[in-house]
Amino acid sequence: MLLIAALVLALGFEMVNGFHDTANAVATVIYTNTLKPNVAVVWSGVWNLIGVLASSGAVAFGVVSLLPVELVLNVGSSAGMAMVFSLLVSAILWNLGTWYLGLPASSSHTLIGSILGVGLAHSLMSSEVFGRGVNWAKAQEVFAALMISPLIGFGCAALLLLLCKVLIKNPDLYKAPKADQPPPFWIRSILVFTCTGVSFAHGSNDGQKGMGLLMLILIGVIPASFALNEGANEKDMLALRSSAAEVNMLLELRFDKSAMTAEEASLELSNYLKPNVSATKITGAAVHRLNQEVLTRLNGHKRLTDIPRPNRTKLRSDMYLIEEALVKMMKTGRVEHKDAKEAVTRYKKELDKSTRFIPLWVKVAVALALGIGTMIGWKRIVVTVGEKIGKDHLTYAQGASAELVAMITIGAADQLGLPVSTTHVLTSGVAGTMAANKSGVQLKTVRNMLMAWVLTLPVCVFLGAAFFGAGLYAISKLGLQ
Repeated sequence: MLLIAALVLALGFEMVNGFHDTANAVATVIYTNTLKPNVAVVWSGVWNLIGVLASSGAVAFGVVSLLPVELVLNVGSSAGMAMVFSLLVSAILWNLGTWYLGLPASSSHTLIGSILGVGLAHSLMSSEVFGRGVNWAKAQEVFAALMISPLIGFGCAALLLLLCKVLIKNPDLYKAPKADQPPPFWIRSILVFTCTGVSFAHGSNDGQKGMGLLMLILIGVIPASFALNEGANEKDMLALRSSAAEVNMLLELRFDKSAMTAEEASLELSNYLKPNVSATKITGAAVHRLNQEVLTRLNGHKRLTDIPRPNRTKLRSDMYLIEEALVKMMKTGRVEHKDAKEAVTRYKKELDKSTRFIPLWVKVAVALALGIGTMIGWKRIVVTVGEKIGKDHLTYAQGASAELVAMITIGAADQLGLPVSTTHVLTSGVAGTMAANKSGVQLKTVRNMLMAWVLTLPVCVFLGAAFFGAGLYAISKLGLQ
């Protein structure tokens, strides 16, 4: 029942994400009469689904890396499940609240704020230095995106509209739609293309957050089946053992052999992998010792499925710690030689194949939740974007400019790994085109939107911390472990 409740919550977050965020993508095609509302939301939902299925899964585990290391390693414990439930409930509550008020807000920032809240509460309640378990570097990225992405959307969409006016003299492009009359075919094609691009980009990026959470839940509750990739074949296993042995040899040449046990090495790396601890404190001896343990567990097995089920959780934890430690050492220049860097990169790739996998059914479940959500609750956000940002009706050129900027910006952000919000870029882009067209903006709506954007992080940090704290308190009172 715990597993079912957690999975329902995770899929519920993606459904809310669908009718909250993706509604931005269909607002322009609906309000320019390019597509009928029902057709537009189904079309957008389908392309969100395709975007999820086509995604690599890299972003999915990026979300997991924001969580406290010890909770990720012990997510099946009562504290780990309290973390999962608290961040999902707080994110869903804020998304539902802003959706009910018709305010476009970022689901990504909602989730990240909840995660930061859990990290703060965990550091406070585990007698650590307050805030030590929070990834402040990622928090700074989010704050920067919160400030910069609306400016990018506003400025670039405004400039693109002005450029269109200079280069394209067709007056039909700059007119508001007439009643239910669709635009000329070429304009309609552009708007459908940009809507498709935004929907696909949103699915490929935001959908992965739900995948990461689902995998975190599955690994925690039923690790025997999901701790390691059961689809790995003999060739994958051979490559994994070979890479592990190669890195082990490099570590052995550089660092003295350590007398520490595997458990001591694991504890040392867990402490040093906290976000604000310097990578220079990570001892290569601890990485070497834990890597020896991994090699011992892998040897004698042709496939990952040959490893006894009770041993898989510990093996995954060790592999997770080794990979994160090596990545942190690489980023801070502690792995300097070219051959060593190449060996570590190969090892990381093989570790990812074994531990950072997403079964097809998880992708399909998230894709369907996101697509169904898009089709159900789109109207409140669409009305805000289409009617309440500008004083005049949205023109074809304005809709195309805002969506083209959003599509390109999200695509670039995916490549750079930056936390840019679809909502922020697109809605501010619409406002930018209104300003460039001298249509004027409705200050009350813009003020309310900005207020929601500014409040998203602090409110979700508070909600995440409060729910997690309450969960741990209830666990202690009930005597659960």
